[in-house]
Amino acid sequence: MSELAQEVDRRRTFAIISHPDAGKTTLTEKLLLYGGAIHLAGAVKARASQRHVTSDWMELEQQRGISITSTVLQFSYMDCCVNLLDTPGHKDFSEDTYRTLAAADNAVMLVDAAKGLETQTRKLFEVCKLRSLPIFTFINKLDRPTREPLELLDEIEKELGLIPYAMNWPIGTGDRFRGVFDRSSRTVHLFKRSGHGQREADVEIMLLDDPRLPQIIDPDLYAQFLEDLEVLETMGAEWNEAAMHGGSMTPIFFGSAMTNFGVELFLKAFLQHALKPTPHDSTVGEIAPTDEEFSAFVFKLQANMDPKHRDRIAFVRVCSGKFEKDMTVNHVRSGKTIRLSHAQKLFGQDREIIAEAYAGDVIGLNNPGTFAIGDTICGTKKFKFAGIPSFSPELFAYLRSPEPSKFKQFRKGVSELKEEGAIQIMYSVDDAKRDPILGAVGQLQFEVVQFRLQSEYGVETLLDPLPYSVARWVEDGWEALEETGRLFNTLVVKDSLDRPVLLFKNIWNLNQVESDHPELKLKAIAPI
Repeated sequence: MSELAQEVDRRRTFAIISHPDAGKTTLTEKLLLYGGAIHLAGAVKARASQRHVTSDWMELEQQRGISITSTVLQFSYMDCCVNLLDTPGHKDFSEDTYRTLAAADNAVMLVDAAKGLETQTRKLFEVCKLRSLPIFTFINKLDRPTREPLELLDEIEKELGLIPYAMNWPIGTGDRFRGVFDRSSRTVHLFKRSGHGQREADVEIMLLDDPRLPQIIDPDLYAQFLEDLEVLETMGAEWNEAAMHGGSMTPIFFGSAMTNFGVELFLKAFLQHALKPTPHDSTVGEIAPTDEEFSAFVFKLQANMDPKHRDRIAFVRVCSGKFEKDMTVNHVRSGKTIRLSHAQKLFGQDREIIAEAYAGDVIGLNNPGTFAIGDTICGTKKFKFAGIPSFSPELFAYLRSPEPSKFKQFRKGVSELKEEGAIQIMYSVDDAKRDPILGAVGQLQFEVVQFRLQSEYGVETLLDPLPYSVARWVEDGWEALEETGRLFNTLVVKDSLDRPVLLFKNIWNLNQVESDHPELKLKAIAPI
């Protein structure tokens, strides 16, 4: 194998999807602990004696105990180079999660064992399905009261249409959770709790037919475990890796991220079965990860990760070839040639300069306003990867700064957050109204924008809510809109690329306009 093929072969890139509070950030932190990337795992809401989690670096994330930005965490384990894309768990940031999934080859679906499938998990599963991503399922919080494990498998099969295959099986749940049985090695892993789950769990491994097992595990638990196992072995599906890679089967792992039970077993199995970097569709056909020529696309922008330096970083997924420091590439959208001199390896908020990267890796590039989300960069052969769409917001408000003296900082902050895709920004077609209109999926997006304008740019802001809840892009542009004439109960605005967008008070208003003007083509997703 060539050096390029060997390096691509080592890569595993994945994102974790879940409903808020399923334990996503905790699982992320524990994977880093087992990968040797950190020595002590943090808590999402840190006690005085614990450190904050690595992935939640923004001050507001640490205050609220939620993930509201995507970040990248790279670590090595079992001679694999793992790229973990941490996504926002909160539903208000589903667009950021969609963009991150565009850069992942695999998804890990995290399910709370007490609650089963929840709304946000179902939505994100649909996105994974659109992209045919293999989905690994980790059923979390086994150390708390849970639903029946067989019932959870049944729910995943019925509601998501996935064939579940239990890679391991729990022995007890809640206070009586003793460990898991690993089906591939036919071994029982009995766990001992460690201090607040900050270090790797102590594990005792025994064969299933070890005569000591019935003495160690309570008789009723042991009997229930054997009964469940018999049901699994006789009625459960056969393991099929091709079906898993095609997105129709999901391997299921049981454990507790908080206490580290089952995390290492999951990580080892994931590295064994996950997809390596896959080809990406482009305007010239599929681009294979082992193509010699470098290519990549921008899936995220982030401003002020380091508040001292007011930096702007473009998150770039390498799709083919080898990235080398100071290399010159084509920026396809602008037609310019640019030099990639200050590439960084990202790890939460921390950065270090890197000299090389391969397909599957995510690198950070300084962004002096050059990059936009969805941009392709490549070598001499010019082409474009498929773009990343924007979705219809559901809340709208004018954003104002009450301090005229800070207008310059206000305008700069709004411009940089717009580039980042943190929120959609639109403007009135009336030039006298200069205040931007924010479009958000949820209220928390507004709060984050106001918080960041205050903390990163020193600007106080006020929001004036607008009575609209639906946005539609006009497919054929301003000309088509002018031909249509006046529209009732509709506000016409322009997006940041100067394209016409119609805001409606509700779906009923939208349906009325569509039936009155069948010639007007409206789209819920911004044209790429």
